Amino acid sequence: MSRSAPVFHCPYCGEDDLRPVAEPAGAWACGSCVRVFTVTMHRTDTDLASGPSEGSTSR
Repeated sequence: MSRSAPVFHCPYCGEDDLRPVAEPAGAWACGSCVRVFTVTMHRTDTDLASGPSEGSTSR
């Protein structure tokens, strides 16, 4: 099942003047920087959610 959540800010310029567009499916148009973009969540990484493990190094 696929669900999309509303996008609140443009990932390029940070403005909130966004409108959904028909193509491509699930895309948003920014009225400020005139870009059309999509946002996709690939997964939730539960290993990262619990914090760094012992002995791990930061990148």
